[in-house]
Amino acid sequence: MAGLWLVAGPRLGIFFKEDTMMKNLTTLTFEELDEGLALLTMNRPGNLNSINATMLDELDELFAMLESNQRIRVIIVTGAGEGFCSGADLDYALTFADNEQFSTPDKFLKLVQERYASIILNLRRIPQMVIAAVNGPAAGGGFCMALASDVRIASPEAYFVASFINIGLSGGELGSSFLLPRLVGLSRATEILTTGRKVGAAEAEQIGLISKVVGREELIATAKSYAKMMLSKSASGLKLTKRVLDHNLTAACLEAAIDLENRNQTIMVFSEDFFRLVKSFIQRRRKT
Repeated sequence: MAGLWLVAGPRLGIFFKEDTMMKNLTTLTFEELDEGLALLTMNRPGNLNSINATMLDELDELFAMLESNQRIRVIIVTGAGEGFCSGADLDYALTFADNEQFSTPDKFLKLVQERYASIILNLRRIPQMVIAAVNGPAAGGGFCMALASDVRIASPEAYFVASFINIGLSGGELGSSFLLPRLVGLSRATEILTTGRKVGAAEAEQIGLISKVVGREELIATAKSYAKMMLSKSASGLKLTKRVLDHNLTAACLEAAIDLENRNQTIMVFSEDFFRLVKSFIQRRRKT
């Protein structure tokens, strides 16, 4: 069972008890479901979980805590209500159109653009495996959060929209021009980013954008089943797998990719998990 553990950050409170939500969050909920597994829910259902300044702050602090956390190993990310996340809260953005954030390109870059982009970078930096359980529309920044997750599953009601081109921006935002071609190929990615059209769940599964479509009522249970399989593996093995996939997306050549794999495997052979799991594997095979 989950125990009591300390976290950093004044907004997140000072502790996290078993079977309770993390304290003081207003746009997110964060709950430990089982040993090593947590559920992060974007919780602005009346706005399709769009991202405002408060959510940016809470995500920053939550990711900072998770980056150094050794207890949580897998996180399921989903949205409250009918949507996953509709991206930036445009109503909120319009309220500061005449304010400091829009006074110069430099200030906009620092105060707005890089703040939103930090969500994607932090999702990739945290050591936990991230499973996106997409329960409805994933648009703009929400689409990119799904792309930045390690595994994606969706309900039939879900759809994906790279909506940036639809509001006068470039189609490449928050990592979409890097991540999407690696998932679906350059031609499909170009078409999705330049048309701004909806990609339904069935099509997303067909083109490799997501792993599986399941009924909405089965979505979290299915995500937990993936998480359970991951949690049966060694903690270091999961972390190094996430890191090697990140680094080898841009490896200069096959030899460079294998060099990194060789380093990781050597580290793991000298961990206490390797011989224990090998012995267990051999024993199971002998019984069959």
